[in-house]
Amino acid sequence: MPHALVVDDDANFLLPLAELVEREGFSTSVASSLKDARALIHSKPPDLVLTDLFLPDGKGIDLLEDLDSATPTQVVLVTGHATVDTAVEALRKGATDYLVKPLDIPRLKTVLANVARAHALREEVGTLRAELRKLGRFGSLVGASPAMQKVYDLISRVAPTEATVLVTGESGTGKELVAESVHALSRRRTAPFLPVNCGAISANLIESELFGHERGSFTGADRTHRGYFERAAGGTLFLDEITEMPFELQVKLLRVLETAAVIRIGGERPLPVDVRVIAATNRQPEEMVAQGRLREDLLYRLKVFPVHLPPLRERGDDVELLAEHFLGLLNAAEGTTKKFTRAVLQRLRAHSWPGNVREMKNFVHQIFILADDDIGIECLPPDLGGEGPQTGPSLHIKVGISLEETERRLILATLNECAGDKRKAAEVLGVSLKTLYNRLKAYGQ
Repeated sequence: MPHALVVDDDANFLLPLAELVEREGFSTSVASSLKDARALIHSKPPDLVLTDLFLPDGKGIDLLEDLDSATPTQVVLVTGHATVDTAVEALRKGATDYLVKPLDIPRLKTVLANVARAHALREEVGTLRAELRKLGRFGSLVGASPAMQKVYDLISRVAPTEATVLVTGESGTGKELVAESVHALSRRRTAPFLPVNCGAISANLIESELFGHERGSFTGADRTHRGYFERAAGGTLFLDEITEMPFELQVKLLRVLETAAVIRIGGERPLPVDVRVIAATNRQPEEMVAQGRLREDLLYRLKVFPVHLPPLRERGDDVELLAEHFLGLLNAAEGTTKKFTRAVLQRLRAHSWPGNVREMKNFVHQIFILADDDIGIECLPPDLGGEGPQTGPSLHIKVGISLEETERRLILATLNECAGDKRKAAEVLGVSLKTLYNRLKAYGQ
């Protein structure tokens, strides 16, 4: 049941209004001052606040400052002293609606019905999300193991806040998917989500890419360039492999995080930026601090809320869940209905997966291609107890033989496999026909 807080210093108006709200399916609490209303808001956050504009100790509009921004509370102002200025001020500060005394009851009932529908929808979404979690789905993440349920709990708690997040875990565990899920569940979900791999950008370019540069600030800077912080305005910036960022640049990043402003290369004035930062690393950040590769003060600033992703080998039945998930995506893309045999799923479960989820995704794609229908043991490589792909005749080379002799044997074996067709053999070997003729001439063929 949705909950409403009704605030008015006129008891003759307050109590009948609260009764009307209750008849429309709300639980209610009442207050006659800002002080009492604030206490009730903190004890039980309401879905709706119906408040008089003028109260003995202040304005009802001031209650907007007491509402948790993560809670979708709607505020409707009620007043007998309506002016254009007060209406504009109320809507500008975030009020949902503005009603004038004496109340238009049909209009009030419409407002109440909209709030009730929104509350019911949130409850339904919450229930569906809980069911999906049980089935192993949470945003872009897949997994139902206790280890992943803990990760989901952490994401749910931190996503509605503005806290910076540091995601740790081995390569291939899905750190970027965690960042995407945090963004998707945050108030910034409609703004950009920009991922940046700090290890993939050269040291000469990363400062410009992050913070931007002014035209003419260095050779080749023929135009003003907006960096990732500016382009992610209002959204989330994901800094992957943060320990790979040049040490001297880390102090500039720290300054941006502390001041919420960037100064482009060649610029003089700071530019305000409204960006949430999520960082990630596959290394132990404390070890990187000890090695002098990560500033300790930057680590503390990023690690406001840490999230650690478990490796796949510690996730139990998630191995089968992920394998079926990736196979389902491939079947949908290719219009097929391939299935794993039970024996294959058991082999996948027993494997250690040093490359984690990324390795598994690529592996499932590989055996999907090899299988005609059901994916059986014959599609698995020897290290998973399979026979490996049958690719035709093979050439066995003894260790210690020279490269020249190895090349000779490979060329002659390939020519024999191509039934003497030199043009086809050259294509298979990836050399020109002239090169093949020269080699055969040297071999006396």
